Amino acid sequence: MSDELDDFLPRDADNNPIGLETTQEEEAARVRLGVVVGGSLSKGLTVKLDSGLNAGQTIENMAVGRYVVAKGLTERKFFSIVTDIILDNTNPAIEQTPPPVSSPFLSDVYRATVAYGRANVSPMLVLDPNDKEPRPNKTIPAHFSPVFEATEEDVNQVFGEEDDDHFHIGSPLDMEGVKVNLDLNRFVERSSGVFGKSGTGKSFITRTLLAAVIAKQKASCLIFDMHSDYGWEITNERGKTWKGLTQILGNNRPHIYTLDKKTSLARNNKIAGELQIQYSDIEPADVEMLSSMLNLSDVQTGALYYLHRKLGEQWVAKLLDENGSPEIEEIIEEGMLVKGTLSAIQRKFELFRRMDFLVPKSSNNVVGEIFEKLQRGTSIVLEFGKHGDNLPAYMLVANYLTRRVHGRYVQAKNDAVGSKAEQPKPLMIVIEEAHKFLDPEIAKHTIFGTIARELRKYNVTLLVVDQRPSGIDDEVMSQIGTRVTALLDNEADIRAVFSGVSGASALREVLARLDTQQQALILGHAVPMPVVIRTRDYDEELYRAVGFLNDTEVEEKTKAAYDDLW
Repeated sequence: MSDELDDFLPRDADNNPIGLETTQEEEAARVRLGVVVGGSLSKGLTVKLDSGLNAGQTIENMAVGRYVVAKGLTERKFFSIVTDIILDNTNPAIEQTPPPVSSPFLSDVYRATVAYGRANVSPMLVLDPNDKEPRPNKTIPAHFSPVFEATEEDVNQVFGEEDDDHFHIGSPLDMEGVKVNLDLNRFVERSSGVFGKSGTGKSFITRTLLAAVIAKQKASCLIFDMHSDYGWEITNERGKTWKGLTQILGNNRPHIYTLDKKTSLARNNKIAGELQIQYSDIEPADVEMLSSMLNLSDVQTGALYYLHRKLGEQWVAKLLDENGSPEIEEIIEEGMLVKGTLSAIQRKFELFRRMDFLVPKSSNNVVGEIFEKLQRGTSIVLEFGKHGDNLPAYMLVANYLTRRVHGRYVQAKNDAVGSKAEQPKPLMIVIEEAHKFLDPEIAKHTIFGTIARELRKYNVTLLVVDQRPSGIDDEVMSQIGTRVTALLDNEADIRAVFSGVSGASALREVLARLDTQQQALILGHAVPMPVVIRTRDYDEELYRAVGFLNDTEVEEKTKAAYDDLW
């Protein structure tokens, strides 16, 4: 009998039978959940959960987004994610006549016999002992293949070990202590996005991602910090504080520039400079993005370019001159612009008077200074202070600075082509309220839409942070390489996040079941498969992982360096 059984056993690469002892030992070390009873490659697998006295506990302990492994008839393991959980039975009559609540014994008997659970799971990757790396899934396990909880070893085989190129971003659901590592090289290769409704912890996730990118020196970051969430210290509405990037990143700490020096100093921020923008430096393209917020018509927007051409660099100053300008009167007399159009533009430009960082004349060259620091690998946090709630101010400055920094990167990249000039260091530009910059009506004409479509042509990418991804142009969303998504409850936003993603129907249910805080679905370029995680705590352990040293450690490190010197 054993010889006959030997003929049916799976065989290894050397054609030797794989014995039952090996299979049984491995299965005994795992937590079995059930067996595959149906499914397809496109729609996923149906798993009948094991019956018995503990069947109810098995069902209640399952969670959408959890990892499981289906072990095929060969040594292949199909690494999968749970997408749905269903209650089923072998006799439909029990739905009409369930056991009485007063009889828990009878309920246990039913659960151990005719009532059972099913789980829908979506295979993502194949783990083959003959391959070092997991492979994309192109088939499914056979009928009655056993399904187990994924182990730490399985997760590490998929997401790699933490090293200089991989950073611990969180843990799989119900697998606390197991690390999911993000591939930082792939993360900065293409534009990325952090999405989620208000209050889901987008800023904490973004800070963690930026801390990893900066600490591992994968890219310089230009961070437009709308609400002072990334600089020296972060304080929430209940008064709790956390260290910002400039505190925790040690020698790689970003430099803080500000539009509101008084507020930044009051927050004890260590600022490197104050950004002031001269009227003469503003161009029509800087203002065009604000056309919807300023309620500028197409005619008025077009008139900006004409005024800039006729009035020169002082066009904004002359439009804001309360005493009037002879050149403007001349334009009206010549009939090149209707007086009503010009008056409307001047009235809407009054908004600029409340932006005290716009000045008639400034002696500093902060744009050049910021570009040089980014080129040297120093990241920049631009704080808005009291202007943080002024969306037009945020959009004007972000557009103004990004256009000029990007222009210099394009020039540096072109200079490096075919010569020995050094390639510009990769740059990641971080913007909040991204849908305002990437709206379908304007994305094709703005610098941010241009950067997203360029992929990494000039070594510049975006990290967009938004609670309304449905407001972002579809073409731009298709270029978002890695998407980190916390809870979303708007159907249009969910649809936007999954645009262009295969297997999106199964993942939609996973996203809808996330907790309101500290859980996220990550998919795209920087992870080998979609992954639901409990995001890493933003705490002392994270601080140390990215280079933070307390005062005692700094003193000891300095003393050690001095001793080595002598």
